[in-house]
Amino acid sequence: MTSKQRAYLKGLAMNIEPIFQIGKSSLTPEVTEAIAESFNTRELIKIAVLKNCMDDPKVIAEMIAERTQSQVVQVIGKKIVLYKESKDHKKIILP
Repeated sequence: MTSKQRAYLKGLAMNIEPIFQIGKSSLTPEVTEAIAESFNTRELIKIAVLKNCMDDPKVIAEMIAERTQSQVVQVIGKKIVLYKESKDHKKIILP
């Protein structure tokens, strides 16, 4: 992913709400599976890491990206943005 593409996705991510929250139990297999399934309907997702989660959001982001074959767009504070290109057709046209 180029820096221009990453900047474009960051701009799109500003307008979306987190669809998952990671809490005290951190990254469970169920949460990972749900995130992987969400990539069937959308290419860009935002995840919130709650205050009671003691793990580093950057580490969580890398683990999720590895397990779902997605890419980390950004980690700002306790918000994670991930991108995975759709298998069917491109929904987001990257520059």
